[in-house]
Amino acid sequence: MAPRDLIDIDRIFMEPAIADYPRGREILSRFPNAERIAVPSHWNIPELHGNEGSVEDWVRIKRSTLVLGVKKGLAMRPNGRSAHFIAPSTSNGCAMACAYCYVPRRKGFSNPISLFVNVEAVCAAIARHAAKQGPLPEPDQIDEAAWIYDLGENGDLSVDAMICDTVRDLVGLFRTLPNAKGSFATKAVNRDLLAYDPQGRTRIRFSLMPAPIAKVVDVRTAPIRERIAAIDDFVAAGYEVHVNFSPVILYEGWEADWADLFAEIDGTISESAKAQLKCEIIMLTHNAGLHEVNLGWHPKAEALLWRPDIQETKRSEGGGDNLRYRTGWKGKWLTRFKALLAEHLPYCRVRYAF
Repeated sequence: MAPRDLIDIDRIFMEPAIADYPRGREILSRFPNAERIAVPSHWNIPELHGNEGSVEDWVRIKRSTLVLGVKKGLAMRPNGRSAHFIAPSTSNGCAMACAYCYVPRRKGFSNPISLFVNVEAVCAAIARHAAKQGPLPEPDQIDEAAWIYDLGENGDLSVDAMICDTVRDLVGLFRTLPNAKGSFATKAVNRDLLAYDPQGRTRIRFSLMPAPIAKVVDVRTAPIRERIAAIDDFVAAGYEVHVNFSPVILYEGWEADWADLFAEIDGTISESAKAQLKCEIIMLTHNAGLHEVNLGWHPKAEALLWRPDIQETKRSEGGGDNLRYRTGWKGKWLTRFKALLAEHLPYCRVRYAF
């Protein structure tokens, strides 16, 4: 999807202090004709959050609306799964509209991109934290030699980079940190990132799933084939490139579809890309609240996502009630998935599976 198709900003909700920050002024100058609407907080915008509208409203808001705020909390959160730490987010929300995304559930309805303009403070906090860590004591499943900071927990940095230079700044920061690397997952292909000169200090994780399923649930994202085709170019540009098999959605015929995807990866990427390839496997987690949100704009996706016949409710680490594939069966399906992966992509090491 071309940037113009993904974002065409004509309305900006902004906290009062935005113009006090260089990044805020940069973004406002990028969209001089956009309507500017003052709001006290990016978290409480009645026109966006809690609204009930049609699918046309959902997609229109994603494309045309931007929210600008100032990041308040700058603490690093321990992770231990995909990364060692979750860095303070420089964004929240997304111009894409994946049906399984948890962010709309938290804010309500269509949650467009919110960008935080105090990027210098975020970068300084990461640098201070990394300096206190010292060297990684020993290799682990997250990385062989560096502390990994997840940068895009609540959005997609490839899309954020279409709007401003925050992602360029983050990639530049990690070039200067000898004991740390940045990491983010993406469902977009933004080739502007190829010029950021990461020097091996930023890990980009292309999220992949069988194309027929992606066409239903990965709304407004880059086609799966385009994501796979980009892997070699990002490796050549100096990124560490991994893949996320995420989410793994179970349905009749899922094994054959995933085998086809693995074959496409194997037949597309170069030997140098294969030599460094690692993956994460994340089974679908759903939620009753998100199910209700989706029924209002994309009910077709719920036929795949909402499967109470094979799901059970489980309390999340954050205290919410989520639906996950049933205990016992989930382990068997995950074992089968790993066997398929080992059969078709034996060089792709599993870093993390959940």
